[in-house]
Amino acid sequence: MTGTGTGTVVLAEEDLSFFGHDPIWLIALKAVFCFAFLMVTVLISIVMERKVVAWMQLRVGPNRHGPWGMLQSLADGIKLMLKEDVVVKGADKVVYLLAPVLAAIPAFLAIAVIPFGPPGNEVSIFGTRTAMQLTDLPVAALYILATASIGAYGVVLAGWSSNSTYPLLGAVRATAQVISYEIAMGLSFAAVFLYSGSMSTSAIVDAQQDTWFVALLPVSFLIYMVSMVGEAHRAPFDMPESEGDLVAGYQTEYSSIKFALFMMAEYVHIVTLSALAATLFLGGWRAPAPISTYWEGANHGWWPLLWFFLKVCALIFFFVWIRGTLPRVRYDQFMKLGWKVLIPVSLVWLMLVATVRAMRNEGYDFAGIVYWVAGAALAVLLVSFVIDVFRGRKEEAEEEAAGKKAESEVFDPMAGGFPVPPLPGQTLPPVPRRRSRLDRELVGPSGAPESPGEAGEQGKGARAAQKTDGKEADGA
Repeated sequence: MTGTGTGTVVLAEEDLSFFGHDPIWLIALKAVFCFAFLMVTVLISIVMERKVVAWMQLRVGPNRHGPWGMLQSLADGIKLMLKEDVVVKGADKVVYLLAPVLAAIPAFLAIAVIPFGPPGNEVSIFGTRTAMQLTDLPVAALYILATASIGAYGVVLAGWSSNSTYPLLGAVRATAQVISYEIAMGLSFAAVFLYSGSMSTSAIVDAQQDTWFVALLPVSFLIYMVSMVGEAHRAPFDMPESEGDLVAGYQTEYSSIKFALFMMAEYVHIVTLSALAATLFLGGWRAPAPISTYWEGANHGWWPLLWFFLKVCALIFFFVWIRGTLPRVRYDQFMKLGWKVLIPVSLVWLMLVATVRAMRNEGYDFAGIVYWVAGAALAVLLVSFVIDVFRGRKEEAEEEAAGKKAESEVFDPMAGGFPVPPLPGQTLPPVPRRRSRLDRELVGPSGAPESPGEAGEQGKGARAAQKTDGKEADGA
């Protein structure tokens, strides 16, 4: 608890004394539970995605394998394991085989520090009291960012080792995508750290006892939601594997179980990011306000596991929703969104959050904080507006000058030996095209144009003669 005067801010205390005392068999059981939770949620996610997208597009979804098609994911896994395993002849064999494993394993590691319930040893497993979390760290959130970054190496190495053009382009896109959107994601985490006073996931959930961070930090939540879609390589940000221009991107040359590992890693990453969003912004394992207000036992025992699972399913539905709704963006638009929108907004928002926390610690009242922060925000918006106006005028002047210069020059698209697009103000020379049939009919054998009536009569006569000749040939 920090503060002076009337301003008092309660920070979450990192109490990790509940961890590190479980017997070996219980630690192993918890690890198996985390693995099973991810695998079962992945199977549910795949079926839910197909059924929800089919419902949105008014078509029939999976309905053959199992009741209501619920075993479609299991059938897909069996099919992929039984398919022929093809290895590219020119690939780097060791890296080619290692890349799917390197992409899949880090996706499972982040779930180890996600709390499924309160850390106060409230549940009993075979007579042993324990916390509903495998382990926790003072820097658990940074551990999650590190594991997500390691998973990107599998994608990059898969594209490089395939020794093919499209996988290499997908790997390069994945690299730029991870670098661009992990910065914005890390900045959204920083605001949570400032409000909770800790990087421990259990302490962050404890700090949301009264108000979830989605209400206190709405901008950080929105930035994280956009960043996690780009981090997971999901539509409309699935640039590394876009089938419209890269066939399948980094996984083009993969088949059978190796392709299944990439697919599994993507969905495990979705589940992990959804669980992290629920932990950082949606109260973690805590029940929603109407339930927790009227039921004291909603946040005790095994019930928190249910609330956490429902929040994860809701966030997975968000992934499916935007995939069935939004078209894929262009790559330049995607990079512009990350570097020119998300990162600047994250920096400004982080400065405002840090200012609010500092003023609260100094004892300023709420009204004074609102006035100062609102004034600073308006000043920043005014300065950015003025800069944009002058920059827009400068760009228009430069484009006009470039257009005048280009108009005075003769544009040759093949001047360098290969085709190049025209600059602003330049126009391509007319493309020679074959005259249409009507134009050819309007021009007589001597090359002189005929009247439209004569040409039309001649054209009709020629077509009638062709039909007569065809009928006579059929009769013969």
